[in-house]
Amino acid sequence: MGPRLILDFLTRGQSHRYGPDRSQRADLYLPHGAGPHPVIVTIHGGSWHVRYGKVVMRGLAADLVRRGWAVWNIEYRRLGGGGGWPATFLDVAAAIDHLRELRDVPLDLDSVSFLGHSAGGHLALWAASRGRLPAGAPGVDPAIVPRRVIGQAPVCDLAGAYALWGGGAARLLMGGSPEERPDRYAAGDPMRLVPPGMPVLIVHGSHDRTVSVKLSRGYAEHARAAGADVELVEIEGEAGGHRAHVDPRGQAWTAVTRWLGLPVGA
Repeated sequence: MGPRLILDFLTRGQSHRYGPDRSQRADLYLPHGAGPHPVIVTIHGGSWHVRYGKVVMRGLAADLVRRGWAVWNIEYRRLGGGGGWPATFLDVAAAIDHLRELRDVPLDLDSVSFLGHSAGGHLALWAASRGRLPAGAPGVDPAIVPRRVIGQAPVCDLAGAYALWGGGAARLLMGGSPEERPDRYAAGDPMRLVPPGMPVLIVHGSHDRTVSVKLSRGYAEHARAAGADVELVEIEGEAGGHRAHVDPRGQAWTAVTRWLGLPVGA
């Protein structure tokens, strides 16, 4: 996508607030046509940290809009900016549910999909499983239920990530270990919330050095055993690199568009 097309796309985005914090906002991108348009909610990653923002998903959003999808690219409070448990989870839930508050916008809210990369893949899988949350948990009682969910190199097993990372960003997000905060992991770890109740696609690099594919393999096996419809696509070599997933020209993105039923190069 050339600079002129990027500029044109970005000027057509509509910014919306779903709360008072500067991070509680989302951008809506609409394709041409009268609609109503199917919607994809995009959730960026970046270790749940404030230094990363929703701008990283704009390339994918542009490609989806070109293919006829409306895109709701959300921001949320992150570590270093008021995020962590439970704020990050509350924000993601509120941002998604805010789609119901948009007026005079041609959206098909019966055809919503969630898509997240890395830490955003964790949040997408978690959001898709909100119907399984225990009473009183952050994000309970969703107003939007997706038809499908996509995780791109997702952190789909928080407890597993904690073990692999020696705590790391998972500890910062949850405020402790699975043993120290069992209730939080029970309500915030997608691995604990299977089956999500809709088709799941996970695309992961076989040699991802940032988020191990072992997490996705374990999630897929566990979710299938619980009755979930999960497809795991592994991408070999550099094409499966962690950041390659947010490049709309890449092999990892082609796997997503094929699963969505979108022709490559449409």
